[in-house]
Amino acid sequence: MLTGKLVRLRPLEITDLERNVAWVNDPEVTEFLELRYFISSTAEESWLRSQASQPVAYDHVTLAIETLPEGRHIGNLGFHEVKAEDRKATFGIMIGDKDCWNRGYGTDATLTLLRFAFEEMNVRRVMLHVDERNARAIACLPEVRLRRGGPDARRPLPQRAVLGHGRHGGPAGGVRGTGS
Repeated sequence: MLTGKLVRLRPLEITDLERNVAWVNDPEVTEFLELRYFISSTAEESWLRSQASQPVAYDHVTLAIETLPEGRHIGNLGFHEVKAEDRKATFGIMIGDKDCWNRGYGTDATLTLLRFAFEEMNVRRVMLHVDERNARAIACLPEVRLRRGGPDARRPLPQRAVLGHGRHGGPAGGVRGTGS
């Protein structure tokens, strides 16, 4: 498990199913995620079983976010499109528990997973696709030292944020919610 100041990141478990089904079927939660349409509990169970049955590995990092010290499951995050040859990954996060929005949990979870990526996985670049209307995600970018980059760098709002290790200035089976 990975521990931050406010959260602990742990592997997903099948016991997370009921919360996940509620979150992925809440239009307010999924407004800025790639997952936009309602999903059946059977489909979500299938996805969750596939994630929970695999150990965390370089090409498989999908984790639950729990609050400290309560251990309350409030969302999920992880990497997909991990490319070992480029040492790149795409990041996704979903804080499904709306009572935990705007309280720093997403920022702490992001910082905790990025620390793991750079220090343990030897990833050098992490990308996060952000919808220009997602004020919470945009506000989080400077706090986690993400900077605009990639082909969308000239757009007025961060469409694609990039964090390059050492330059802190600036779903294919994994986390289905990019852009938080």
